[in-house]
Amino acid sequence: MSGELAISILDAPIAESAIDQLATVLVDCVTGGASVSFMAPFSQEHGLGFFRKVAASVAAGDTVLLAARLDGRIVGTVQLGLDTPPNQPHRADVKKMLVHRSVRGRGIGAALMAEVEQEARRRGRWLLVLDTVPGESGYRLYKRAGWTESGVIPNYALFPDGRLCDTAVFWKRLER
Repeated sequence: MSGELAISILDAPIAESAIDQLATVLVDCVTGGASVSFMAPFSQEHGLGFFRKVAASVAAGDTVLLAARLDGRIVGTVQLGLDTPPNQPHRADVKKMLVHRSVRGRGIGAALMAEVEQEARRRGRWLLVLDTVPGESGYRLYKRAGWTESGVIPNYALFPDGRLCDTAVFWKRLER
């Protein structure tokens, strides 16, 4: 990998410059066709709005937001959702694992996943769940990282261009 990669937790308050860079990553992913909850056209303003909501969730203690920086610039992100019901204090959701298309294939996604798993352990969360589109790059990443696929739900969501897509549900039990 060229350049220096650093993974960090973005604590509240999250700087507007970081929110802008996170939004840029999200816009790139949606523009590239990733089914990550948003439809085309998706603007920087839409991305800023989304990450401002995430920042509020971080401030409330419901979300841990990780960022991957390459040479100081945010190029990837993942979230650990801690807002679980009282009977699930051991569980967390892995959400919005995003890597800018210009830096994919350099191990950034794997580094983000390794760090989000470590953060889950630090917080006493040992069962993680996520969902992703079968066959896409995230799907392959999770399989390589030892996640277990529970099944596929057909026609679960839409790609940004409006086509239907399935989702695969994954889980991973972390060693405590």
